[in-house]
Amino acid sequence: MAKRGFASDNNAGVHPEIFKELLSANEGHAIGYGSDIYTEQALELFKEQFGRDTETFFVFTGTAANVLGLSSITRSWNSVIASSTAHLEQDECGAPEKFLGCKVLTVDSPDGKINPRLIETHLHGFDFEHHSQPKVISVTQSTEMGTVYTATEIREIADFIHSRGLLLHMDGARISNAAVSLNKPFRAFTTDAGVDVLSFGGTKNGMMCGEAI
Repeated sequence: MAKRGFASDNNAGVHPEIFKELLSANEGHAIGYGSDIYTEQALELFKEQFGRDTETFFVFTGTAANVLGLSSITRSWNSVIASSTAHLEQDECGAPEKFLGCKVLTVDSPDGKINPRLIETHLHGFDFEHHSQPKVISVTQSTEMGTVYTATEIREIADFIHSRGLLLHMDGARISNAAVSLNKPFRAFTTDAGVDVLSFGGTKNGMMCGEAI
């Protein structure tokens, strides 16, 4: 009997439907570098799910999605606030700090979820040139602890930080699990709830590889 490993989602194989679509797309020829019909269809699906005003960029890994997504809304003197259990902090080998040049500030959250009260502990030192300036809050959906933010909780965080000039990033490596758990469309707890930048996970949802920003 084949053993199942739950240490990582990546221990599981590729979903059979993904292989089926790969074989189908592998027939014939298509223009490369994003000008093919498959990329166009994928981009259209993202607009249907997240809103016509959203833009999507494809990357290979979740770490790349987080780093590149955050790099679009930070400068080297900024800091990113996240849960102490966040993948961004625990499992990306310091890549965010190395490539962003930003400081990652953590808050302790036993259930993996952060809230305005916890975030506020780091909201100081604004306009002081010797202090790393808080700029982005990063939440994980679903969290590393298996918990899920409700749309209301996301909106509360977004409203709180937007009023202070900060932005909201969501690490959605397992965002499909959250959608099933909440029984809501993606945009209900992302675009409509005030998320500014999203890392959308594919690898942990049965794909061979691939993520999106």
